[in-house]
Amino acid sequence: MALKATIHKAQLQISDMDRHVYGDHNLTVARHPSETDERMMLRILAYALYQPENDLRGRLEFTKGLSEADDADLWQIDLTGEVVHWVELGQPDERRLRQIQGRSELVTVLSYASSTPVWWAGIQNKLLRAPKLAVWQIPADQSQALAALAERSMQWQLSIQDGTAYITTDKGAVEVTPQLLKGRDQ
Repeated sequence: MALKATIHKAQLQISDMDRHVYGDHNLTVARHPSETDERMMLRILAYALYQPENDLRGRLEFTKGLSEADDADLWQIDLTGEVVHWVELGQPDERRLRQIQGRSELVTVLSYASSTPVWWAGIQNKLLRAPKLAVWQIPADQSQALAALAERSMQWQLSIQDGTAYITTDKGAVEVTPQLLKGRDQ
């Protein structure tokens, strides 16, 4: 018998002062049996970090993620069905990143393992001409501290200022400062 996903509920109050994006969001997050709390919590953080200013070009949505290898972890799809923003977690290989660029206007990778510098050193030169790609590292200690806040039902107050996300829940508070490894070509 296959294991089923665990359902988590998250209420987010987002105040992104860097991008002037504010709002309340009620999320239902299905955690795949093989997914860790750390990865699930980073999906929720990514939802907050990349929430669009408005819905004119579609909403940012969770996908089937680990259940569907060809999907992003999150994506924003416009009304024509085109992918506006593809958000990937972890350490995808260079080939996958090249394929994704052909399918989306913007591609963002959030890598969170302590092995990120080794992974990035191995593919960095191959992606120099990837104009749509931005790669960020979430320091491992910060992503693990975020994982410690995981509960089946969560309320987040999240403010983003000067590139740092301040997350407060009933269980505690964490600061997450993503580090840019590669920006998009302007």
